[in-house]
Amino acid sequence: MDDVIVLSKICKTYYTKGGCVNALINADLHIRKGEFVAVIGQSGSGKSTLMNILGCLDTPSSGEYFLDSKLVGDMNEHELSYFRNNVIGFIFQGFNLIPTLTAQENVELPLFYRGIKKQTRAGIAANALKRVGLEHRATHMPNELSGGQQQRVAIARAVAANPKLILADEPTGNLDSQSGFEIMQLLKNLNTEGTTVVLITHDNQVAAMAQRCIRIADGKIQPVNT
Repeated sequence: MDDVIVLSKICKTYYTKGGCVNALINADLHIRKGEFVAVIGQSGSGKSTLMNILGCLDTPSSGEYFLDSKLVGDMNEHELSYFRNNVIGFIFQGFNLIPTLTAQENVELPLFYRGIKKQTRAGIAANALKRVGLEHRATHMPNELSGGQQQRVAIARAVAANPKLILADEPTGNLDSQSGFEIMQLLKNLNTEGTTVVLITHDNQVAAMAQRCIRIADGKIQPVNT
């Protein structure tokens, strides 16, 4: 299988009044197309920094990052925006739904920014909600949905654009155990359908549901199993 993600000697240093913080240190990582990989680490381990770099939301201080065979460091802002909107689907711990929009409208929003016509994006969004079992909640506002349902809407929003890669940052962190299990099953189903999934978590039980687990500690990536 081809690699969708290749990190080579990635370092990320933040400078503060108290000195410098090495959030990532010589990070090497290969993720193949179609894999489901969990990155596990405690608070302050560097996993959020890693997620931001993988999602083209931040840049490394040094090293090389290849995303879908393209060197990210050579991309201009237009190319980065394209990859964030078309290649990557994001799922966040806090759902990040717009409270004044219905479930359907939240799923449609990224499609609107891609310039997809109203009737077409409505059909895509409806299908995405059906995939996560929420077609009957399409007209509901986020505050009318449970936490698990809100996360399902967030997943529908992420998959509506048919991304090659899903980055999920603590997607079960704000959910009860049953809702968290259901969200993980949804991610596993998406992976079975061919989508590459990278999951950031601090929970060993959540990480165990992935195909492969990688541990990060003190800014260093350590393989756990292959």
